[in-house]
Amino acid sequence: MSDGNEHGYDDGHGYDDDATDGIGADGVRIPVGPAGDAAPREELPYGGDDDEVRRVEAALYARIGEQAPERRLTATRRAVELLGDPHLAYPVIHITGTNGKTSTARMTESIVRAHGLRTGLMTSPHLVSIRERIVIDGEPIAADKFVENWDDITPILDMTDAELTAKGEQPLTFFEALTVLALACFAEAPVDVAVIEVGMGGEWDSTNVVQSQVAVFTPIAVDHAKQLGNTVAEIARTKSGIVKPSSAVVSSTQTPEALAELERAAELTESTLAVEGTGFRVTSDTPAVGGQLVSVQGVAGTYDDLFVPLFGAHQAHNAAVAIAAVESFLGRGSQALDEDVLSEGLAGATSPGRLQPIATGPTVVVDAAHNPHGAAALAEALPVAFPSGHVVAVVGILGDKDARGFVRALKDVVATFVVTQPPGDRALDADAFARVVVDEVGDERVVVEPGLAGALQEARDLADDADAEDAMVLVAGSIVMVGAVMDLVHAEGESK
Repeated sequence: MSDGNEHGYDDGHGYDDDATDGIGADGVRIPVGPAGDAAPREELPYGGDDDEVRRVEAALYARIGEQAPERRLTATRRAVELLGDPHLAYPVIHITGTNGKTSTARMTESIVRAHGLRTGLMTSPHLVSIRERIVIDGEPIAADKFVENWDDITPILDMTDAELTAKGEQPLTFFEALTVLALACFAEAPVDVAVIEVGMGGEWDSTNVVQSQVAVFTPIAVDHAKQLGNTVAEIARTKSGIVKPSSAVVSSTQTPEALAELERAAELTESTLAVEGTGFRVTSDTPAVGGQLVSVQGVAGTYDDLFVPLFGAHQAHNAAVAIAAVESFLGRGSQALDEDVLSEGLAGATSPGRLQPIATGPTVVVDAAHNPHGAAALAEALPVAFPSGHVVAVVGILGDKDARGFVRALKDVVATFVVTQPPGDRALDADAFARVVVDEVGDERVVVEPGLAGALQEARDLADDADAEDAMVLVAGSIVMVGAVMDLVHAEGESK
């Protein structure tokens, strides 16, 4: 097992602004969309967080962290009650699951917005800017609106904190306060519909104060076991708590244990249930430049050759779930969507950090996979989306994740692992993670570089030196780390 050297910010290669026809100056193809336009250079609000936004962010992070949630809804309910129940001002599509939540939420929001509705979108975590978590009509909330809404709700948060403390309870957590902020922002905008991603679990997640018309479930697997349970059935039971009376429930394909819990929840709430495979399905998906062409048999209609600008078979299934969710929201699943409008919505969808190319020379692709289930989907999708004779992976993971399962899922598609560690206190130490990786793949395929900038440069150098066609760099294992790498690459472009 060799040790890399620490590097500072490197002079790497971002997207070439002069590239045409999807070909970079170094001859590496940049994926292009259906109209032949180069993939957007930026999808995130880089450089948009001023001192006032950072003030709000600091106030949020001063609270109990989002990885230590309180199993309660009473605190969030009290805060929104004092605010005049802003969350009741608009209908909601509520999304939970273990993997694919954010991509499904973003596709759902884009389809709804294409139908002429003003949308709100709440997802988590963020990659670069905290404003990514609150999206209004397809754009991260403006900095001034983010700050104004925070200042408006701060007295209510303080009042709620005081009541909780007087009862011997913890004050509002980071995620509880953020949820209240998002719900208030949506009401102030105002939005016609909100698409809201659960933070963790479902039943006691602070977002579950909403009264959703549609409850959506992406694949459920074991993750956050300490908080949610050690079995798929336990986790599904907690997640099924988002189902509201007489609502529409839409689910991806699930294990029998998970499906049984969703069926139970639908029956108890007298809700309808549409499950992928029986209620709707992907009928075909074909790789295409910049994404894939997907055909779907929906809940109410059939849609052929839809362009989905995201890579991987799992994203085709996420698209089918999103279509079924919108069908269930617009017309309760009894009316097919207009195919032109649907095509527009899907083609405009983005999901930053999900099999996303961010640099060329060599190609650098980032992916938010951080558990075995997500890594398995990545391993299946990568060779199709980005064929390569030699993949060098920059990997880092959080201490509470299944590191061994993550590596096992990727070891057949990765030639060399550059082991590093994500930013933050929850990161698994690079040396400790490296021991796991070496145990799985052997020391000849492992390099250790704790510094993230150094790890990225080491991986680029290894890819450049590889005697293989289309050698590339993959970054995966932690959403926070992916965001940090995207920031590094963006800074390279800014310095040129």
